Amino acid sequence: MDTVGQLVDRRIVDVALARLSDEPVVLLEGPRTVGKSTALRELAQRLGGEVLDLDDPATRDAVAADPSTMIQSDSPIYIDEYQHAPAVLDAIKARLNRSTRPGQFVLTGSARHESLPAAAQALTGRLHRMTVYPLAQAELEAARPDLLGRLLAASTAGESRASTTSRQDYLERLTCGGFPLALARRSESARNRWFDDYIRLTLERDVRELSKVRQARALPALLERLAGQTAQVLNTTAAATATGIDPHTARDYIRLLESVFLIQLLPAWGTTLTSRSANAPKIHVLDPGVAARLLRLTPDKLARRDPTSLTQLGHLLETFVVAELLKEASWMDGIAGVGHWRTYDGVEVDLVIERDDGGVVAFEVKAAGRVPGDDFRGLRKLRETLGDAFLAGTVLYTGERSYTFEDRLHAMPVDRLWTAE
Repeated sequence: MDTVGQLVDRRIVDVALARLSDEPVVLLEGPRTVGKSTALRELAQRLGGEVLDLDDPATRDAVAADPSTMIQSDSPIYIDEYQHAPAVLDAIKARLNRSTRPGQFVLTGSARHESLPAAAQALTGRLHRMTVYPLAQAELEAARPDLLGRLLAASTAGESRASTTSRQDYLERLTCGGFPLALARRSESARNRWFDDYIRLTLERDVRELSKVRQARALPALLERLAGQTAQVLNTTAAATATGIDPHTARDYIRLLESVFLIQLLPAWGTTLTSRSANAPKIHVLDPGVAARLLRLTPDKLARRDPTSLTQLGHLLETFVVAELLKEASWMDGIAGVGHWRTYDGVEVDLVIERDDGGVVAFEVKAAGRVPGDDFRGLRKLRETLGDAFLAGTVLYTGERSYTFEDRLHAMPVDRLWTAE
């Protein structure tokens, strides 16, 4: 039985196994300590083959010195943290020139592939990328709900059992996040120390490995300002001004922070639907636990009923739900795109997920315990705009009941993302 600090996203392992039957190279990329190495070892245990851990200096030096020799094997080769010796990609490319049989290599990386100049071109067309996110709540509960899958299949249930998740439980889940090593900490103070160390080391080590940062001291302050924008439309100028750097530099640093999986930009979706569709991305801190720590938000602070606390709770809950749905989408085939929809006249939908055939499901997130009709405004407008391509719109809220509000519009408790009906 795994301890929480050793948990791995089992569905990522299962999906990777399936993809290896078709792809010569699979790349698992995501934040440090998210479980990529654990997944890699599990794949090696199931399929056989050798693991090369490039976090180990001796192994890294050997691979950098003679990558071709190090990857000579009839069995699959597993390379952990390949970005430490990107020259290995040229050796992999040379081997693939001789044979493109599936299942030859599995790589892991803690930086987005396109952020490495040499790596971005070496395996174009031969590399299948999979994002490994922090653990989903469903993984923590050992559950396999299929809310997104059923909505994409235009299949939803009517009434279901009432949610038993308390408001306090939601607040604990928001501030704990999904990193296995953070979840393994037994106290809030110990977990906060882990978050502080994780953020500091990522900024000091991973960001600097990717780029020569001219104003490194500004990075922590910029990240905190961006965390304050989580679940909101990105305002680079405001973050730059508050940090004391110019907007051009801020844009470069935002790309770096996204490259090391501290933040993610959710693109505008449906910019051609109407002339009023906006095209600015929303920003989310990748893990809500990291966001909460950057903003110094605790369950007690979020439990307050003052306007500031309620606003912060709303933003953090949206980041949490978007992360959970993107994790579920990452396990699925047939996803054409994800994004948020917003018009210049104030109509918005928090998350839109589109199938390959153009079918769309959409989500709004509300921190309240009830859903008034006006909360369906954006979903109703999107349904009207898309017609039959609109499969379902769901308001996820902190109340108890699931119900259909009107045609293809539903309200469901947030915990339907990890609990069965």
